[in-house]
Amino acid sequence: MPVFALRGEDDLGIGDVGALREFIDWAAEIGFKLVQLLPINETGTDNSPYNAISAMAIEPTTVHLAPNSPQDLTREDFDVAFADIDFPILRSGGIKYRQVKKQKRRILERAFANFSARASVDRQTSFQKFCEEESMWLPDYAFFRVLMEENDDSPTWNRWPAQFQSLERARTG
Repeated sequence: MPVFALRGEDDLGIGDVGALREFIDWAAEIGFKLVQLLPINETGTDNSPYNAISAMAIEPTTVHLAPNSPQDLTREDFDVAFADIDFPILRSGGIKYRQVKKQKRRILERAFANFSARASVDRQTSFQKFCEEESMWLPDYAFFRVLMEENDDSPTWNRWPAQFQSLERARTG
């Protein structure tokens, strides 16, 4: 099952783990014991689940976003972020990957800003623990994503300007 294909009435233009939860519940009700997914690793601009840009990072578009989901996303943040979106058009036809990714990234950034400003000490500590536990890949991947954004979201690093092709040059440039 491709998660992106699990579309719901209130989706943000792509299937996500909220719709996956509903699908799993439905499948269990009719007797299925297993649901197999296509890869959910983060993809590049081709959006192919078989052409992931990370073996560890999940595709951000699979994250379910709604008011209070994640808990740092307020109704106001949600409404403001999507005020200029024509949902019937976004939800019709094929997935508009570029637009959906842009909108979901924008709202995830808002939720993270809220988390950074207001999360309890326990939640901040849990986040720090996660970062430490994932330190073998997370800092380098975050840096790679920043460089991707600087280069039109292209994961093809060998086509980036020379100053971004070497870790040493990119960190100092």
